Amino acid sequence: MQTVQSDFILVSDRRADASFLIHHYLSFYLRAGCKVCFLGLVQSFSHYSAVGQRLGVSLAQAREKGQLVFLEGLKESFGVLLQDTSQETQPLSYLRSPGAGLEGLFRFVESCVRQSGDGNAGESWGPPVLLIDDLSVLLSLGVSVGAILDFTLYCQATVCSELQGNMVILVRCEEEDADDDEEGSNLLQRGLVHQCNLALHVEGLPTGYCRDIHGQMEVWWRQRGETIYNQRKIFHFKVHDKGASFFARGTSSAVL
Repeated sequence: MQTVQSDFILVSDRRADASFLIHHYLSFYLRAGCKVCFLGLVQSFSHYSAVGQRLGVSLAQAREKGQLVFLEGLKESFGVLLQDTSQETQPLSYLRSPGAGLEGLFRFVESCVRQSGDGNAGESWGPPVLLIDDLSVLLSLGVSVGAILDFTLYCQATVCSELQGNMVILVRCEEEDADDDEEGSNLLQRGLVHQCNLALHVEGLPTGYCRDIHGQMEVWWRQRGETIYNQRKIFHFKVHDKGASFFARGTSSAVL
């Protein structure tokens, strides 16, 4: 699944797990030599590292070389909550005052993607990439949908527009009949769809469990400068240990 510079890719799921796409993009951009800023808000570094090993990339080596900057939300949150005083410049300062917004988190992202392209071993990295897994967890911590959308707009302006990099963000959606008119994850997903130029939505099969097909992925994309999505396709998929197979209607499988 190839991308070009200045893409904002939204990954969302409902009744299914789209994490395999985050692991794919992480390994893809590291292999491509990009500088990656990864906000891991729901899993530990060891989790992503173990999956990365199966996909043929070493996250530990990438971090040591300076190619990968990883914010481990689970670990960092303890330090913020146990502090006696609040520091608004900290990435996770919103844990103490959710209503204050996500300026600290944006400043962290901005400093990462603006860092010199030279790695610790004198290597030069490609355009910056911002990955977030999973953005919707901020809603359960009291951050408003509006504050999250402001944060992604600032990130998009810096990473995609100014630095010609890419963003990949995962959001988990509630059931369609959930009461989320005000501050739910479905509202957040709809807002992000208007910002991104490629949307990948993963769902379970409407017919239920199937051994050979794990779910379906709906893809929307639009050309640069377009305000509406002018192309849409639906694929079935099956996840493997080292990737996934996609089945378009009437075609054979394509391996990710």
